[in-house]
Amino acid sequence: MASTIFIQPSFTSKSLNKSLNTHFVPSFKLPGSVSFKPRTVSQLSVRAGLIEPDGGKLVDLHVAEPERGLKKREAAPLPRVKLTRIDLQWVHVLSEGWASPLTGFMRESEFLQTLHFNSLRLGDGSFVNMSVPIVLAIDDSQKERIAESKRVTLVDSDDNPVAILNNIEIYKHLKEERIARTWGTTAPGLPYVEETITKAGNWLIGGDLEVIEPIKYHDGLDRFRLSPVELRQEFEKRNADAVFAFQLRNPVHNGHALLMTDTRRRLLEMGYKNPILLLHPLGGYTKADDVPLSWRMKQHEKVLEDGVLDPETTVVSIFPSPMHYAGPTEVQWHAKARINAGANFYIVGRDPAGMGHPIEKRDLYDADHGKKVLSMAPGLERLNILPFRVY
Repeated sequence: MASTIFIQPSFTSKSLNKSLNTHFVPSFKLPGSVSFKPRTVSQLSVRAGLIEPDGGKLVDLHVAEPERGLKKREAAPLPRVKLTRIDLQWVHVLSEGWASPLTGFMRESEFLQTLHFNSLRLGDGSFVNMSVPIVLAIDDSQKERIAESKRVTLVDSDDNPVAILNNIEIYKHLKEERIARTWGTTAPGLPYVEETITKAGNWLIGGDLEVIEPIKYHDGLDRFRLSPVELRQEFEKRNADAVFAFQLRNPVHNGHALLMTDTRRRLLEMGYKNPILLLHPLGGYTKADDVPLSWRMKQHEKVLEDGVLDPETTVVSIFPSPMHYAGPTEVQWHAKARINAGANFYIVGRDPAGMGHPIEKRDLYDADHGKKVLSMAPGLERLNILPFRVY
């Protein structure tokens, strides 16, 4: 059985001048009998070893290889729904278990829980965090073609079958409410909204996914796209007794590198023997002015090659999720997904998942709210949040 380590660090360092800074926030209670108390790392008792995935078991929605031919034949006569590029990225996310315990695109009950509670209630009454809707939109003509069918085939831009969606449920796509609750504004110019919601159909279709083959992009970067199962295997291979994750959607700079190396030093001081860094750049949709993924990965490789980060204690992998730029709402999704990959520490900085206001000359979100929200988000109690501030 893994040992238990009680953490009482200040999370300050001379090199970063208080780069890791814990925050104390008043406690609050959700409706009902479940109480959630904001926490800092110094308040937590942490088990050494990999954290269990949400729901206790990683979801894997891939069809077994011997059955793929059969599933393609089953898919052929079914009504078809064509996936956009971002839809396909969400199929990838769901298929590998990043959103465990979700088993497919959200049905209405899951969609409503996500919008209103940022969490899902499981069958045993417990909660897991789920802050962004993972949904698939269809238009009126697609809904009419589906008719009474309980299954549909999801196809890519070339009409190749990607997955079968089973036991489907079709419900209204309340776009304005979705946008307002996810982003906190309906101002025009939100990148993900313009890309995926504004022009999308007026219906959402949910159901259980059977993904016929693993999603590949053939862009020279598939070797970096490790699934949660593969990441956990790599951490175990390296005898990790803690995993701390750091997400970037732009290149690593010296401040980031100093932060990551200093975090490992502090974890060693706490008593961990071999904490492993998961350097986990976001690899799905990003807005046009972000640095392209291919260039970010070249720079990440160079950082390891030059020894800025230690290759023995660093795993570089691509997180396949699209980017919402939804600030404190979205950062919960980023943290929750890393639990499923095996991380028990998550580094969060200034204005995570934030952006400038699309109309006014200001940030869309308060720069400190992301880390404050993570410290008290329902369903993330098992994850240790490492807030930092660089002066």
